[in-house]
Amino acid sequence: MEELPEALYSTVQAREIDRRAMLDRGPLAEPLMEQAGAAVFDLLRRRWPRARCVAVVCGPGNNGGDGYVVARLAQAAGIAIQVMCPGKPGSLAGDAAIARERLLACGVSVQPLCTADLARADVVVDALFGTGLERTLQGEWLAAVEAINGCGLPVLSVDLPSGLHADSGRVLGGAVRAAATLGLICLKAGMFTGCGREYCGDILLDNLGVSAQSMAAVAPLARRISADSLQGLLHPRARHAHKGDAGRVLVVGGGPGMGGAVHLAGAAAYRAGAGLVTVATHPAHAACLNHARPELIVHGIDAADRLRALLARADVIAVGPGLGQDAWARELWQVVRESHQLLVVDADALNLLAAAPEVRDSWVLTPHPGEGGRLLGCSTGDVQNDRFAAVRGIVSRFGGVCALKGSGSLVAGGGDDPVWLCDRGNPGMASGGMGDVLTGVIAGLVAQGVAALDAARMGVWCHAAAADEASALGGERGLLAQDLLPRVRSLVNALVDP
Repeated sequence: MEELPEALYSTVQAREIDRRAMLDRGPLAEPLMEQAGAAVFDLLRRRWPRARCVAVVCGPGNNGGDGYVVARLAQAAGIAIQVMCPGKPGSLAGDAAIARERLLACGVSVQPLCTADLARADVVVDALFGTGLERTLQGEWLAAVEAINGCGLPVLSVDLPSGLHADSGRVLGGAVRAAATLGLICLKAGMFTGCGREYCGDILLDNLGVSAQSMAAVAPLARRISADSLQGLLHPRARHAHKGDAGRVLVVGGGPGMGGAVHLAGAAAYRAGAGLVTVATHPAHAACLNHARPELIVHGIDAADRLRALLARADVIAVGPGLGQDAWARELWQVVRESHQLLVVDADALNLLAAAPEVRDSWVLTPHPGEGGRLLGCSTGDVQNDRFAAVRGIVSRFGGVCALKGSGSLVAGGGDDPVWLCDRGNPGMASGGMGDVLTGVIAGLVAQGVAALDAARMGVWCHAAAADEASALGGERGLLAQDLLPRVRSLVNALVDP
């Protein structure tokens, strides 16, 4: 077992790694399936050392073969075994068929799935389907997944929870909810985005001794953002630095009743390290913002022409928090679009952009799935069904960088580089103002000279990690966007080169 790597792979890429690994090992080597089953059994013993009865539910392919190996090793260790296969085993071939025959030769029978037998176990091993599943589960296979989920026992999934799409993290009609998932050889991208994090439980990896050369020969679909991957993007400040050296952010938004959005975005830009933050907002609450956050320079904008002078003095413009879509908002958005500075575009500015699309290299778009759907002209469900395709599609259509928010936020730029995925964050972030904080953090990093793609992935990671730290102290429920601000500061500073 090893620490989780950054690289995340698609099903096609995982198969290519498997092929290369088998070629490297040669025909006389122990089958990878034997190693996979042994790795799963080893984790089973370590995680549930008191388990005396294990139910192994096997499918019709290689994932089922891994399960038969687990069952044989458990039986040899004196553990009571219930081995179940919901379908007909006649489709098994190759190593999976051999694994089944070796189990039968040990005197262990394979039975149809029985809910009562499941209930007598201490742990269930889910070996129904692995990475190759594309179809929606139906009939006996869907019933098997529902029985596993309904038995009330901890579940260890082999490589991937059955019914979870390996590439996208969407649920194919139904999926096993695992307590833990042991990835084999490599991690699959769908484990960390969409529904993946909810269904996988604790994610572990055993690469089964596959060589670094076999892994390096296949470019991953995505990479997990880690603190290590962000080191070197921020440097210590000169002792004689002044606020102008740390960058100037302009936040544009805050229509009537929405002054809090620009307040949060401006404060977050400061906490990320910006030197000077100016807010252009509706005159109705300009004075209140000065009282709430005295560090902000606040301008009440009653006419769009008054915004141009502020735009010229900014290094980066964050537009959209609380902006609205009325005539005042549309006028401000039109003026901002004329600017040549880099833009961080969020919330209603994204909705206005969707109504009148354009391509621009110098912006960072930060949609949630609903806004992403409007940008692409599709539904929120379509975005969630393939978040990787969605984030790539937004960049292709609008240019620049896109940070698609949600469970397993994705960051993509142009070209063929892998998508960056953030596996931090928690459901406590489902509250008002969280997106405004992210917008401000990204803008504050850009103001300090961090490139747009790097600022987006650093901002997404710091934002999510701050939410994890805050929820660890007081729980997920009741988490407020402003609770993240002091933690954003400490996380950003921890990433500065020594």
